Amino acid sequence: MPDISRETLIGALEQIATLLELKGENPFKIRAYRTGAETVRTYPEDILQLARDNQLTGIKGIGEALRDKLHILATTGSLPFLDKLKAEFPDTIFELFDISGLGAKKIAALYSELGVGSIADLQRACESGEAAKLAGFGEKTATKLLEAIATRASFADTFRVDQVSPAAREILEYLRDHPDCSRAEVAGSFRRGKETVHDLDFLAASKNPAAIMEDFVRPPWIHSVTASGPTKTSVRLHSGVQCDLRVVTNAEFPFALAYFTGSKEHNIQLRARALKHGWTLNEYRFTPTGPDSPPVPDEIYDERDLHRSLGLDFIDPALREGSGEIEAAEAGTLPRLVELENLRGTFHNHTTASDGHASLRQMAEAAMELGLEYLGIADHSKSSFQANGLDETRLRAQLEEIRALNAEYAPDFRLFAGSEVDILKDGSLDFPDDLLAELDYTVASVHNVFNLPEAEMTARILRAVENPHVTMLGHLTGRLLLKRESYALNIPAILDACAAHGTIIELNASPWRLDMDWRWWRMAREKGVKCSINPDAHTIHGLQDLWYGLRTARKGWLTRQDVINTLPLGKIEAVLSKRRA
Repeated sequence: MPDISRETLIGALEQIATLLELKGENPFKIRAYRTGAETVRTYPEDILQLARDNQLTGIKGIGEALRDKLHILATTGSLPFLDKLKAEFPDTIFELFDISGLGAKKIAALYSELGVGSIADLQRACESGEAAKLAGFGEKTATKLLEAIATRASFADTFRVDQVSPAAREILEYLRDHPDCSRAEVAGSFRRGKETVHDLDFLAASKNPAAIMEDFVRPPWIHSVTASGPTKTSVRLHSGVQCDLRVVTNAEFPFALAYFTGSKEHNIQLRARALKHGWTLNEYRFTPTGPDSPPVPDEIYDERDLHRSLGLDFIDPALREGSGEIEAAEAGTLPRLVELENLRGTFHNHTTASDGHASLRQMAEAAMELGLEYLGIADHSKSSFQANGLDETRLRAQLEEIRALNAEYAPDFRLFAGSEVDILKDGSLDFPDDLLAELDYTVASVHNVFNLPEAEMTARILRAVENPHVTMLGHLTGRLLLKRESYALNIPAILDACAAHGTIIELNASPWRLDMDWRWWRMAREKGVKCSINPDAHTIHGLQDLWYGLRTARKGWLTRQDVINTLPLGKIEAVLSKRRA
């Protein structure tokens, strides 16, 4: 059976519609494919299986021609009709639709008259003056297209969550303070807790949207306005982040917030559920599907009301990825997600002894100011020479310093003495077992030789897991977001080993890492593997990265019971010493 999904069917129909539009085909034919794509997107039953079984007859919006094509695609994994259309154009022609100011008609003219089939072609045609000579273009249009190309090149970036969080908070506060704004929220992937974002989506409710739109483009953080309308405005910040603001009525706000929060997969499932109730659901309201439909709820003030009207418990935005949250909300089995205030302490933090920028005392006092009860110190081991890793003598000296500080801080606060010990290429550890036995805990991490084959890298880490002195694994996959991909690793095998040996896995809260990835934590949780949310802090400010880790933990469906550093002093000690018993 070909590996395709509902999204494959939708994408094929949308591509056909686009290509037919480029060819100048009958607009009714084009509309039929776009309607078919929307029908596939919102159909409440398993439309992929129906397509495989050739049982699409009678579904409104899917005529005979579309039914046959969907059946072919679902059963073979390919569609000759689409392949033939694609062959008439270069693969790069679709990227032209990303350029502001270009629609299908202009793209078709550029291609047929000048052979423009890519953004690079478009830039050459505009710079040479050829594009300006085409009917319906002119020099002004060509200039704007060049500006749009330059903007795309400059800002077509992805941003880590820490790069956009300050702007998200500042703009949200600005909107909420506006006299014409009754409520406002950040939506999109940022609200869902994704580790990287392409833009920021804001939503506001107002009786006077024009006033908010007018003031939204005035603050000094705005670099340029890319689109402006009565209910939607798009701007670029000086950082390059695109921000979209939509203003709706107060009654529309819950629907719009749910829709623009996403994800796309979650919204599809939510709309399908609404159809089962006899309503269509869009970004503005419920609408009866027919004269015999039940009346739509008339008291939807927030998303909780929206979910309740569909027979669901409230689904936290972090969980809205179309991966079982609807079923859990219906069954009443959604987890109670871990909260920031649940965290009592944290591990994996560095000091000036290795590559940190604050002393032991400074780190301890910063942790106490955050309300933490304990702080684990895990400076690098000697093989991480680039990070001024500690040798045996220096580590034992640090142990003595920690004991002295603990005598001063007791009984309200405690430093735990650990080490971020390197997992060497063969899976052995950088320190001998007798030294590790003197520590309160050990974080074992890979810091070099990232290019091993998957089997070899997995065996390397598995050997470390088997060592009873390894309390937890640090930044499991070694990724650096937007900079370095994860190394090859069989994560399910690692999870099984950690479950068998009682090894904790760190959720590294550094926004550069957020590792282990949220997509694996549900599996870890099901296997009984515990998590420790650690900031990998190298400064006192770095302790606040716990917030980023908390977001990722929630996205991974983790509860207070799944995270060891929600335990208070008096209970956490037993967890750290469990492996050695």
